[in-house]
Amino acid sequence: MSNLHPHNYHITKIEKEKQFGHSSLVVWLTGLSGSGKSTIADHLEQHLFKKGIHTANLDGDLLRTGLNKDLGFSEEDRSENIRRIAEISKILSNNGLVVIAAFVSPFSKDRNLVKKTVGEENFIEIFVQTSIEECERRDVKGLYSKARKGELKNFTGIDSPYENPINPDLIIDTEKTSIEDSVQLLCTLVLSKIQFKK
Repeated sequence: MSNLHPHNYHITKIEKEKQFGHSSLVVWLTGLSGSGKSTIADHLEQHLFKKGIHTANLDGDLLRTGLNKDLGFSEEDRSENIRRIAEISKILSNNGLVVIAAFVSPFSKDRNLVKKTVGEENFIEIFVQTSIEECERRDVKGLYSKARKGELKNFTGIDSPYENPINPDLIIDTEKTSIEDSVQLLCTLVLSKIQFKK
């Protein structure tokens, strides 16, 4: 490690934010599989894109088929998955982007690590709250059914725990709130957090 000497690039995060016209932010959506995280993340990005906000959307399934395809679903691998994503989020936010990250991220310690890695001032935690019964009813991927049959091990909500966020910046209950209203609530929060610089 003593041989590592990161290069100090001339264009700073602040200069990039000024060019983009807004500050960076990491929007972290957490919740059970099937809660609606990716759908909300997708719609949020569309709303922000129309407003000229520069974004990067990180999705769990996509990263697990590429960068993190070497990881399984043990607690250790789940934590390593989130650690890597935290570092990616830091790089992207340091480049002035609003990062939208949708991950089950079931453990509080891992979500706290993300906050510490990217900086508390650059991070908001969104709890997409949906009952496991509703998630199982949706179950578009058939994952809960496989987990119930024992075909899928360490599945969050079945044989692996999910730790609810203690003090999230926003709770979205997708059983009571429509996608449109959920996204509007989240979009309003995000826009209040990024400081326009033009």
